[in-house]
Amino acid sequence: MRHYLFNIIIILGNISFGQDFWIQKDSINGPPRSGIAAFVLGNRGYAVGGLLGNESTRKVYSYSINQDDWDDETALGGVQGGGLERNLSCGFSLNNKGYVATGQGLGTPFMKDVWEYDKAAQTWTQKADFPGTPRRGAVVFVIHENAYLGTGEDANGLCNDVYRYDATGNQWYPVASFPGGARRQAVAFELNGYGWIATGDAGTLKKDLWSYNSITDEWQQKADLPGSARIGAVAWSTSPSAYVATGQSPEGVYLSDVWQYNYYLNAWVQKNPFSGGGRTNASAFVINGIPFVGAGYNGQFLDDFYAYQGLAEVQGISSVFQVYPNPTQGTLRMVGVNEPCHYHIVSIEGRILMEGDLHSDDTISIAEFPSGYYLIRFIFSNQTLVKWVQKQ
Repeated sequence: MRHYLFNIIIILGNISFGQDFWIQKDSINGPPRSGIAAFVLGNRGYAVGGLLGNESTRKVYSYSINQDDWDDETALGGVQGGGLERNLSCGFSLNNKGYVATGQGLGTPFMKDVWEYDKAAQTWTQKADFPGTPRRGAVVFVIHENAYLGTGEDANGLCNDVYRYDATGNQWYPVASFPGGARRQAVAFELNGYGWIATGDAGTLKKDLWSYNSITDEWQQKADLPGSARIGAVAWSTSPSAYVATGQSPEGVYLSDVWQYNYYLNAWVQKNPFSGGGRTNASAFVINGIPFVGAGYNGQFLDDFYAYQGLAEVQGISSVFQVYPNPTQGTLRMVGVNEPCHYHIVSIEGRILMEGDLHSDDTISIAEFPSGYYLIRFIFSNQTLVKWVQKQ
Protein backbone atom coordinates (compact mmCIF):
# COMPACT_ATOMS: atom_id res chain seq x y z
CA MET A 1 0.00 0.00 0.00
CA ARG A 2 1.24 3.50 -0.75
CA HIS A 3 0.14 6.57 1.18
CA TYR A 4 1.05 10.17 0.40
CA LEU A 5 0.50 12.25 3.47
CA PHE A 6 2.50 15.40 2.96
CA ASN A 7 1.08 18.65 1.67
CA ILE A 8 3.52 20.44 -0.61
CA ILE A 9 2.73 23.88 0.83
CA ILE A 10 3.46 22.69 4.37
CA ILE A 11 6.73 21.07 3.32
CA LEU A 12 7.92 24.14 1.47
CA GLY A 13 7.15 26.17 4.56
CA ASN A 14 9.26 23.80 6.60
CA ILE A 15 12.10 24.12 4.14
CA SER A 16 12.03 27.88 4.26
CA PHE A 17 12.30 27.92 8.03
CA GLY A 18 14.83 25.07 8.26
CA GLN A 19 12.64 22.74 10.32
CA ASP A 20 12.59 18.96 10.42
CA PHE A 21 9.64 16.97 9.14
CA TRP A 22 8.28 13.47 8.45
CA ILE A 23 7.18 11.97 5.12
CA GLN A 24 4.85 8.98 5.02
CA LYS A 25 6.20 6.10 2.92
CA ASP A 26 4.93 2.73 1.69
CA SER A 27 3.32 0.72 4.50
CA ILE A 28 5.15 -2.38 5.71
CA ASN A 29 3.99 -5.57 3.99
CA GLY A 30 1.96 -8.14 5.88
CA PRO A 31 -0.45 -7.59 8.75
CA PRO A 32 0.09 -4.71 11.22
CA ARG A 33 2.36 -5.64 14.13
CA SER A 34 4.66 -4.42 16.88
CA GLY A 35 7.99 -5.51 18.36
CA ILE A 36 9.71 -5.97 14.98
CA ALA A 37 13.48 -6.62 14.84
CA ALA A 38 15.29 -4.53 12.22
CA PHE A 39 18.65 -4.37 10.49
CA VAL A 40 20.11 -2.72 7.36
CA LEU A 41 22.08 -4.35 4.56
CA GLY A 42 23.26 -2.04 1.77
CA ASN A 43 20.40 0.16 0.60
CA ARG A 44 17.70 -1.98 2.20
CA GLY A 45 16.13 -2.09 5.63
CA TYR A 46 14.83 -5.44 6.93
CA ALA A 47 11.85 -6.01 9.24
CA VAL A 48 11.83 -9.41 10.96
CA GLY A 49 9.02 -11.00 12.96
CA GLY A 50 6.74 -9.06 15.27
CA LEU A 51 3.61 -9.48 17.35
CA LEU A 52 0.35 -9.71 15.37
CA GLY A 53 -2.01 -9.89 18.33
CA ASN A 54 -2.28 -13.33 19.86
CA GLU A 55 0.66 -14.70 17.90
CA SER A 56 4.07 -13.76 16.56
CA THR A 57 5.46 -14.16 13.05
CA ARG A 58 8.83 -15.06 11.52
CA LYS A 59 8.07 -13.32 8.22
CA VAL A 60 10.75 -11.00 6.80
CA TYR A 61 10.28 -7.99 4.52
CA SER A 62 12.85 -5.59 3.07
CA TYR A 63 12.40 -1.92 2.17
CA SER A 64 14.00 -0.30 -0.88
CA ILE A 65 14.68 3.39 -0.39
CA ASN A 66 14.94 3.99 -4.15
CA GLN A 67 11.63 2.29 -4.99
CA ASP A 68 9.75 3.17 -1.77
CA ASP A 69 8.48 -0.39 -1.74
CA TRP A 70 8.62 -3.51 0.44
CA ASP A 71 9.52 -7.00 -0.82
CA ASP A 72 8.98 -10.43 0.75
CA GLU A 73 12.20 -12.12 1.88
CA THR A 74 13.09 -15.57 3.19
CA ALA A 75 11.37 -16.07 6.54
CA LEU A 76 13.52 -16.42 9.67
CA GLY A 77 15.05 -19.91 9.67
CA GLY A 78 14.06 -20.62 6.07
CA VAL A 79 11.59 -23.31 5.00
CA GLN A 80 12.31 -25.37 8.10
CA GLY A 81 11.99 -22.43 10.48
CA GLY A 82 8.75 -23.40 12.19
CA GLY A 83 8.73 -22.38 15.84
CA LEU A 84 11.04 -19.40 15.27
CA GLU A 85 8.19 -16.87 15.31
CA ARG A 86 9.09 -14.05 17.70
CA ASN A 87 8.76 -10.44 18.81
CA LEU A 88 10.74 -8.16 21.15
CA SER A 89 13.96 -9.61 19.69
CA CYS A 90 17.17 -7.76 18.71
CA GLY A 91 18.29 -7.05 15.15
CA PHE A 92 21.72 -5.84 14.03
CA SER A 93 24.15 -5.89 11.09
CA LEU A 94 27.79 -7.05 11.03
CA ASN A 95 30.15 -7.73 8.10
CA ASN A 96 27.38 -7.41 5.50
CA LYS A 97 25.20 -9.95 7.30
CA GLY A 98 21.99 -9.39 9.25
CA TYR A 99 21.31 -10.93 12.68
CA VAL A 100 18.30 -11.61 14.88
CA ALA A 101 18.76 -12.75 18.48
CA THR A 102 16.65 -13.54 21.57
CA GLY A 103 12.97 -12.54 21.83
CA GLN A 104 9.61 -14.04 22.74
CA GLY A 105 7.56 -16.53 20.76
CA LEU A 106 4.22 -18.27 21.08
CA GLY A 107 4.69 -20.84 23.84
CA THR A 108 8.33 -19.77 24.27
CA PRO A 109 8.36 -16.62 26.38
CA PHE A 110 12.16 -16.32 26.47
CA MET A 111 14.63 -17.14 23.68
CA LYS A 112 18.45 -17.13 23.37
CA ASP A 113 19.03 -18.36 19.80
CA VAL A 114 20.89 -16.25 17.21
CA TRP A 115 20.35 -16.30 13.45
CA GLU A 116 22.45 -14.85 10.62
CA TYR A 117 20.98 -13.72 7.29
CA ASP A 118 23.05 -13.84 4.09
CA LYS A 119 21.54 -11.36 1.64
CA ALA A 120 23.31 -12.77 -1.42
CA ALA A 121 22.27 -16.36 -0.76
CA GLN A 122 18.94 -15.36 0.85
CA THR A 123 19.54 -17.93 3.59
CA TRP A 124 19.46 -18.05 7.39
CA THR A 125 22.08 -19.88 9.45
CA GLN A 126 21.87 -20.52 13.18
CA LYS A 127 24.90 -19.20 15.10
CA ALA A 128 26.21 -19.56 18.65
CA ASP A 129 23.47 -19.00 21.23
CA PHE A 130 23.47 -15.83 23.29
CA PRO A 131 25.34 -16.89 26.48
CA GLY A 132 23.11 -15.10 28.97
CA THR A 133 19.75 -16.40 30.08
CA PRO A 134 16.99 -16.61 27.45
CA ARG A 135 15.23 -13.25 27.35
CA ARG A 136 12.97 -10.77 25.60
CA GLY A 137 13.02 -6.99 25.37
CA ALA A 138 16.83 -6.76 25.34
CA VAL A 139 18.82 -4.11 23.41
CA VAL A 140 21.80 -4.22 21.05
CA PHE A 141 24.34 -1.77 19.60
CA VAL A 142 27.33 -2.28 17.29
CA ILE A 143 30.85 -0.86 17.84
CA HIS A 144 33.94 -1.63 15.74
CA GLU A 145 32.55 -4.79 14.08
CA ASN A 146 31.26 -6.21 17.37
CA ALA A 147 27.68 -6.36 18.64
CA TYR A 148 26.86 -5.74 22.30
CA LEU A 149 23.59 -7.30 23.51
CA GLY A 150 22.18 -7.11 27.01
CA THR A 151 19.51 -6.07 29.53
CA GLY A 152 15.98 -7.38 28.94
CA GLU A 153 13.71 -9.71 30.89
CA ASP A 154 14.19 -13.41 31.65
CA ALA A 155 12.24 -16.02 33.63
CA ASN A 156 13.59 -14.59 36.90
CA GLY A 157 12.93 -10.93 36.18
CA LEU A 158 14.88 -7.99 34.77
CA CYS A 159 18.50 -8.25 33.56
CA ASN A 160 21.51 -5.91 33.41
CA ASP A 161 24.20 -8.25 31.99
CA VAL A 162 25.81 -7.44 28.62
CA TYR A 163 27.80 -9.60 26.17
CA ARG A 164 29.96 -8.85 23.11
CA TYR A 165 29.49 -10.88 19.93
CA ASP A 166 32.40 -11.43 17.53
CA ALA A 167 30.76 -12.53 14.30
CA THR A 168 34.07 -13.54 12.67
CA GLY A 169 34.79 -16.10 15.38
CA ASN A 170 31.11 -16.70 16.20
CA GLN A 171 31.95 -16.17 19.88
CA TRP A 172 30.31 -14.30 22.77
CA TYR A 173 32.23 -12.64 25.62
CA PRO A 174 30.93 -11.01 28.83
CA VAL A 175 31.58 -7.28 29.29
CA ALA A 176 30.81 -4.82 32.09
CA SER A 177 27.20 -5.07 33.21
CA PHE A 178 24.93 -2.10 32.59
CA PRO A 179 25.14 0.07 35.77
CA GLY A 180 21.86 1.89 35.23
CA GLY A 181 19.93 -1.04 36.70
CA ALA A 182 18.27 -4.11 35.24
CA ARG A 183 15.54 -3.20 32.75
CA ARG A 184 13.55 -4.27 29.71
CA GLN A 185 12.45 -2.58 26.49
CA ALA A 186 15.03 0.19 26.66
CA VAL A 187 16.64 1.69 23.52
CA ALA A 188 20.23 1.43 22.32
CA PHE A 189 22.35 2.94 19.54
CA GLU A 190 25.95 3.63 18.50
CA LEU A 191 27.19 7.22 18.35
CA ASN A 192 30.77 8.43 17.70
CA GLY A 193 32.29 5.07 18.55
CA TYR A 194 30.40 4.60 21.83
CA GLY A 195 27.43 2.42 22.71
CA TRP A 196 24.42 4.02 24.37
CA ILE A 197 21.42 2.75 26.36
CA ALA A 198 18.46 4.88 27.47
CA THR A 199 14.93 4.68 28.92
CA GLY A 200 13.11 1.38 29.57
CA ASP A 201 11.30 -0.36 32.43
CA ALA A 202 13.42 -0.96 35.55
CA GLY A 203 10.44 -1.56 37.81
CA THR A 204 9.65 2.08 37.23
CA LEU A 205 10.00 3.69 33.82
CA LYS A 206 13.31 5.46 33.18
CA LYS A 207 14.58 8.49 31.22
CA ASP A 208 18.32 8.13 31.89
CA LEU A 209 21.10 7.89 29.28
CA TRP A 210 24.37 5.94 29.56
CA SER A 211 27.39 5.65 27.24
CA TYR A 212 29.70 2.63 26.96
CA ASN A 213 33.41 2.80 26.11
CA SER A 214 34.37 -0.51 24.50
CA ILE A 215 38.09 0.17 24.91
CA THR A 216 38.00 0.69 28.68
CA ASP A 217 34.90 -1.49 29.22
CA GLU A 218 33.32 1.30 31.27
CA TRP A 219 29.93 3.00 31.42
CA GLN A 220 29.26 6.69 32.08
CA GLN A 221 25.95 8.37 32.82
CA LYS A 222 24.99 11.29 30.61
CA ALA A 223 22.20 13.90 30.56
CA ASP A 224 18.70 12.54 31.19
CA LEU A 225 16.09 12.72 28.46
CA PRO A 226 14.05 15.87 29.24
CA GLY A 227 10.76 14.31 28.16
CA SER A 228 8.70 11.69 29.89
CA ALA A 229 10.18 8.44 31.15
CA ARG A 230 9.11 5.66 28.78
CA ILE A 231 9.09 2.05 27.70
CA GLY A 232 9.09 0.70 24.14
CA ALA A 233 10.62 3.78 22.48
CA VAL A 234 12.79 3.78 19.34
CA ALA A 235 16.22 5.32 18.83
CA TRP A 236 18.63 5.99 15.97
CA SER A 237 21.78 8.02 15.36
CA THR A 238 23.16 10.19 12.55
CA SER A 239 26.43 11.60 13.91
CA PRO A 240 26.89 13.86 15.82
CA SER A 241 23.34 13.44 17.07
CA ALA A 242 21.08 10.65 18.24
CA TYR A 243 17.31 10.58 18.56
CA VAL A 244 14.82 8.97 20.95
CA ALA A 245 11.15 8.94 19.98
CA THR A 246 7.71 7.48 20.77
CA GLY A 247 7.10 4.91 23.51
CA GLN A 248 4.61 4.71 26.39
CA SER A 249 4.68 6.92 29.49
CA PRO A 250 4.22 5.84 33.14
CA GLU A 251 0.60 7.01 32.84
CA GLY A 252 0.05 4.70 29.86
CA VAL A 253 0.01 7.52 27.29
CA TYR A 254 1.29 6.59 23.82
CA LEU A 255 3.99 9.14 23.03
CA SER A 256 4.87 10.80 19.71
CA ASP A 257 7.56 13.24 20.88
CA VAL A 258 11.04 13.24 19.32
CA TRP A 259 14.22 14.26 21.16
CA GLN A 260 17.64 14.94 19.63
CA TYR A 261 20.77 14.33 21.71
CA ASN A 262 23.92 16.27 20.79
CA TYR A 263 27.07 14.29 21.57
CA TYR A 264 29.34 17.34 21.87
CA LEU A 265 27.05 19.33 24.12
CA ASN A 266 25.64 16.40 26.14
CA ALA A 267 22.28 18.11 25.71
CA TRP A 268 18.83 17.36 24.34
CA VAL A 269 16.59 19.41 22.02
CA GLN A 270 12.96 18.59 21.26
CA LYS A 271 12.15 18.20 17.57
CA ASN A 272 8.90 18.02 15.62
CA PRO A 273 6.72 15.10 16.80
CA PHE A 274 6.45 11.85 14.92
CA SER A 275 3.74 12.27 12.27
CA GLY A 276 2.30 8.80 12.78
CA GLY A 277 1.12 9.66 16.29
CA GLY A 278 1.87 8.10 19.64
CA ARG A 279 2.81 4.42 19.84
CA THR A 280 4.96 1.88 21.62
CA ASN A 281 7.19 -0.95 20.33
CA ALA A 282 7.67 0.65 16.92
CA SER A 283 10.72 -0.15 14.78
CA ALA A 284 13.45 2.12 13.38
CA PHE A 285 16.47 1.88 11.07
CA VAL A 286 18.70 4.25 9.06
CA ILE A 287 19.47 3.85 5.34
CA ASN A 288 22.06 6.16 3.77
CA GLY A 289 21.68 8.60 6.64
CA ILE A 290 17.86 8.77 6.40
CA PRO A 291 15.97 7.45 9.46
CA PHE A 292 12.77 5.43 9.04
CA VAL A 293 10.23 4.66 11.76
CA GLY A 294 7.07 2.57 11.60
CA ALA A 295 4.71 -0.11 12.90
CA GLY A 296 4.06 -0.52 16.66
CA TYR A 297 0.98 -0.43 18.86
CA ASN A 298 -1.33 2.36 20.08
CA GLY A 299 -4.36 0.32 21.12
CA GLN A 300 -4.26 -1.35 17.74
CA PHE A 301 -1.42 -2.83 15.72
CA LEU A 302 0.09 -0.59 13.04
CA ASP A 303 1.87 -0.94 9.69
CA ASP A 304 2.46 2.71 8.69
CA PHE A 305 6.00 3.82 7.91
CA TYR A 306 7.72 7.24 7.75
CA ALA A 307 11.00 8.86 6.74
CA TYR A 308 12.50 11.62 8.87
CA GLN A 309 14.19 14.62 7.32
CA GLY A 310 16.00 16.43 10.11
CA LEU A 311 18.54 19.22 9.99
CA ALA A 312 21.50 18.09 12.08
CA GLU A 313 22.73 20.42 14.79
CA VAL A 314 26.50 20.36 14.44
CA GLN A 315 29.34 22.20 16.05
CA GLY A 316 32.44 23.77 14.52
CA ILE A 317 31.86 24.40 10.84
CA SER A 318 28.08 24.88 10.92
CA SER A 319 28.18 28.61 11.64
CA VAL A 320 30.44 29.41 8.66
CA PHE A 321 29.46 26.71 6.18
CA GLN A 322 27.35 27.90 3.26
CA VAL A 323 26.22 26.62 -0.11
CA TYR A 324 25.84 29.23 -2.87
CA PRO A 325 24.16 30.41 -4.94
CA ASN A 326 20.87 29.42 -3.37
CA PRO A 327 18.50 29.52 -5.24
CA THR A 328 20.59 28.25 -8.15
CA GLN A 329 20.19 27.82 -11.88
CA GLY A 330 22.20 24.62 -11.65
CA THR A 331 25.70 25.00 -10.16
CA LEU A 332 26.50 24.93 -6.44
CA ARG A 333 29.69 25.51 -4.46
CA MET A 334 30.41 25.10 -0.73
CA VAL A 335 32.28 27.80 1.18
CA GLY A 336 33.49 28.23 4.75
CA VAL A 337 35.36 24.94 5.16
CA ASN A 338 38.43 23.37 3.58
CA GLU A 339 37.76 19.81 4.73
CA PRO A 340 36.70 17.37 1.97
CA CYS A 341 33.42 15.53 2.40
CA HIS A 342 31.05 13.04 0.83
CA TYR A 343 27.63 14.32 -0.23
CA HIS A 344 24.15 12.98 -0.99
CA ILE A 345 21.53 14.94 -2.93
CA VAL A 346 18.12 13.77 -1.76
CA SER A 347 14.72 14.44 -3.32
CA ILE A 348 11.83 15.78 -1.29
CA GLU A 349 10.43 12.23 -1.36
CA GLY A 350 13.56 10.93 0.37
CA ARG A 351 15.33 9.33 -2.63
CA ILE A 352 19.08 9.75 -3.12
CA LEU A 353 19.50 11.25 -6.60
CA MET A 354 23.25 11.85 -6.68
CA GLU A 355 26.28 11.34 -4.46
CA GLY A 356 30.01 11.89 -4.63
CA ASP A 357 33.11 13.35 -3.01
CA LEU A 358 33.64 17.08 -2.75
CA HIS A 359 36.52 19.48 -1.99
CA SER A 360 36.26 23.18 -1.24
CA ASP A 361 37.01 24.27 -4.82
CA ASP A 362 34.68 21.75 -6.44
CA THR A 363 31.22 22.46 -7.76
CA ILE A 364 28.06 20.38 -7.88
CA SER A 365 25.85 20.58 -10.94
CA ILE A 366 22.12 19.99 -10.63
CA ALA A 367 21.38 21.67 -13.96
CA GLU A 368 19.58 18.56 -15.21
CA PHE A 369 17.32 18.37 -12.15
CA PRO A 370 13.73 19.66 -12.39
CA SER A 371 12.91 22.90 -10.62
CA GLY A 372 12.16 22.41 -6.95
CA TYR A 373 13.73 21.87 -3.53
CA TYR A 374 16.50 19.37 -2.76
CA LEU A 375 18.26 18.33 0.42
CA ILE A 376 22.06 18.01 0.33
CA ARG A 377 23.70 16.00 3.10
CA PHE A 378 27.41 16.83 3.55
CA ILE A 379 29.20 14.04 5.46
CA PHE A 380 32.46 15.24 7.02
CA SER A 381 34.95 13.17 9.03
CA ASN A 382 33.19 13.69 12.37
CA GLN A 383 29.86 15.32 11.61
CA THR A 384 27.06 15.64 9.09
CA LEU A 385 25.50 18.89 7.88
CA VAL A 386 22.29 19.24 5.91
CA LYS A 387 21.35 22.13 3.62
CA TRP A 388 18.24 22.78 1.54
CA VAL A 389 18.70 24.28 -1.93
CA GLN A 390 16.24 25.53 -4.47
CA LYS A 391 16.72 24.74 -8.16
CA GLN A 392 15.02 27.42 -10.25
